[in-house]
Amino acid sequence: MSPLTVASSHLSGGDFAVVGFFVALLFLVGYLAGREETGTNDFFLGGRRVPWWAACLSFVATEISALTIISVPATAYRENWQYAQLFIGSALSRVAIAFLFIPAFYRFDCTTIYEFLGVRFGQATQIAGSCFFFFTRLLGSAVRLLVACMAVKILFGWSLWGTLLFFTAVSIVYIAHGGVKAVVWTNVVQALTFLGGGLATIGFLHYTLPGGLPAILAFAAAHGKTKIFDWGPGLFSGRFVDALFSDPHLIYVAIANGFVGSLAAFGTDHDLMQRLLTVETRRQSQRTMLLTIVGSFCVLVVFLTVGAGLFAYYAQHPGPLGMAAKLDEIYPHFVNQAMPEFLRGLMLAAIILASIDSPLGSLAASFVNDIYRPALRPGRSDRHYLLVSRAAVIVFGLLLALIAYGFSYFENMLWLAFKIGGVTFGSLLGVFLLGLLTERRADRANVAAMLVAALTNAALLWAAETGRIGLGWTWLILIGTSNTFLLAWLLGPLLDGDSGKPGTHDSFSSENESCVPGFPGPRRLQ
Repeated sequence: MSPLTVASSHLSGGDFAVVGFFVALLFLVGYLAGREETGTNDFFLGGRRVPWWAACLSFVATEISALTIISVPATAYRENWQYAQLFIGSALSRVAIAFLFIPAFYRFDCTTIYEFLGVRFGQATQIAGSCFFFFTRLLGSAVRLLVACMAVKILFGWSLWGTLLFFTAVSIVYIAHGGVKAVVWTNVVQALTFLGGGLATIGFLHYTLPGGLPAILAFAAAHGKTKIFDWGPGLFSGRFVDALFSDPHLIYVAIANGFVGSLAAFGTDHDLMQRLLTVETRRQSQRTMLLTIVGSFCVLVVFLTVGAGLFAYYAQHPGPLGMAAKLDEIYPHFVNQAMPEFLRGLMLAAIILASIDSPLGSLAASFVNDIYRPALRPGRSDRHYLLVSRAAVIVFGLLLALIAYGFSYFENMLWLAFKIGGVTFGSLLGVFLLGLLTERRADRANVAAMLVAALTNAALLWAAETGRIGLGWTWLILIGTSNTFLLAWLLGPLLDGDSGKPGTHDSFSSENESCVPGFPGPRRLQ
């Protein structure tokens, strides 16, 4: 189906009433939360007055998004539950972020996490980190936005362009008005709505199919759809090494990728980390991060179960309702064709609310604080920077819609989002780890290393996708991280005239002792 095609819809007046209620609630919460934005500190950090539990739900809602709601059931339907292997490494990464990354960001009172790179290395690294964030987040979020729009296109019968414009306009309005406080509190509504929608779908399947949920899981298991662990060939089979590098579902690779990928996605991506910086203290931020493990695990279990339920349902109803044109659309197709009034509206509301969550606030924060304020227009009033921030939200919103449309003919959206991150996230993680774990001084060397690593990963992904090499995409972040770390370490003395030793900067006093080696003195960002 063409992206411009208008599809049929089975929505009723009751469905529209449910959707209207939740969208109105979202706008009300966003308006109330976003009042009295007096400066950039409020706009980007909420004055650090957000409760930790709200920040936790906001993080989960941002991490999950419509991509998880739509693509995880589709992946479980198409393949199995091996996607859950990634969560093991992801959970471990959150512990590392809580105790390695977050203390550094709070010690320097960072508005964006790339300001840490500016303090640790210099302005070139800060700007490069921010630019890599723009590239990665715009492409990754475009995939998420497109998945949501495809679902709404099916349910409402709109064209893809109309759906994209709707979501873009809504996101721009409430984020430009209320900043991060509006984002966080609407995220709370979103998280509760899509979790409730997923549970409602499982309940509907339980009462619709003979034998209920136990029979659904048994049927899915009998067809290999609930398989979680892929141990691959035996260690001494002769095929183990080939599988290790070529099979992204192998448990060892999946756990390693879940750890390194989540360390990059959560620790070096300001869209997610921004939520953790809105609470008052470092300890609250750490507690928030650790509790996201529980929240994200619950959501993952719910939507993997939905995927198993869809497999069982369509095995018993292959004819009258038909199948989705693309398997990525299987869940919204089921909602539109099979679910009853009001319940269909609830699920549609969940998809819409999860789709409206947008990276526009974090993109604007990084542009203003990492590039515009320090490098382009320093020394202006806070009111000036607030106006520029709101203008940046509009520009990034339109750019995001254009990129999302460009992805409209791709398949397997869940893995596409991960592959995009695999090209650039390693560069970000490598330079952050160099700053957090070593005393090496580098700035221009970091920029060179990040570019070389990203270009290398892009070439490897192209070669793997075209069958020229047998390399699983899950290795990309690990390769990019290692290349960036090692190249920056080696090039630092050459490009930045540094011996690699701590230098002459004063160390922290015992009162303000650094928790991270190598920081250049007791400067704090305001």
